[in-house]
Amino acid sequence: MTDKKTHTLDVPGAVLTYDVREATTPTDEPPLLLIGLPMGAEGFTTLAGHFTDRTVVTYDPRGVERSTRTGAPGIADHADDVHRVVEAVGGGPVDLFASSGGALVAFELAATHPGDVRTVVAHEPPLPSVLPDREAVDAALTDIHDTYQAKGFGAGMAKFIALVMATGELTADYVAQPDPDPAVFGLPTEDDGTRDDLLLGVNMRLLTQYEPDWATLRPGTPEVMVAVGEDTGDELTGRSARATEALLDAAPIVFPGGHGGFSGGEYGQPADKPVEFAAKLREVLAR
Repeated sequence: MTDKKTHTLDVPGAVLTYDVREATTPTDEPPLLLIGLPMGAEGFTTLAGHFTDRTVVTYDPRGVERSTRTGAPGIADHADDVHRVVEAVGGGPVDLFASSGGALVAFELAATHPGDVRTVVAHEPPLPSVLPDREAVDAALTDIHDTYQAKGFGAGMAKFIALVMATGELTADYVAQPDPDPAVFGLPTEDDGTRDDLLLGVNMRLLTQYEPDWATLRPGTPEVMVAVGEDTGDELTGRSARATEALLDAAPIVFPGGHGGFSGGEYGQPADKPVEFAAKLREVLAR
């Protein structure tokens, strides 16, 4: 793959940083855009390396890594940002792979800027609105946000990790259980006073509020597919993916690995199944 070229883009309320890796050989395929939320471009380094025959675009969402932000962005703001990145790299349609919170951004982009995308692969969207235990999940997410605001990063992140590890439907008394110890997860136990974490300070509230425009997404133009990891069981993102695809009247596409199946260990965690994952993504995009 050619060396990535890094660019910045001024948008209302933010300066976005995005990377473009040009295809090594001429191609008629549209660019492949890889997005996450709150994960930035770095997390897609390994996956991008498996698509040297295509131009690959990654970016840091506003408030993540190299991109700045002011205020508390909503899903619509992030979708508008991706729309502007698409315009900056030559316009659509592009193929879009979207991970986790990025999948919600992909839903919004497909609904509001359908001309930007040819195919959307939404991998494990965390979407409480589609779950039977929505109220309990909403309460847990709100509790994580409130804990972060009151006690700081370690306390809030410990609750977030406990939630994403929980299996099955949450009960109404989920938030009444004892607080997890941040030290168990290798997190700081002291509050450093900062409150600028996008995931805990903003996204927890976004997840409780967002509901895709299903009526717009169902017709199939652009094609929106939902994916779930073969190693993801009844955790929140697995349950959300399966319920979401049911609303789109199709079975979820099963990908190798878990929630971060494409990961090559970019953030210090063990690699998942990036080779197999990339092969599956290539197969899905070629349909």
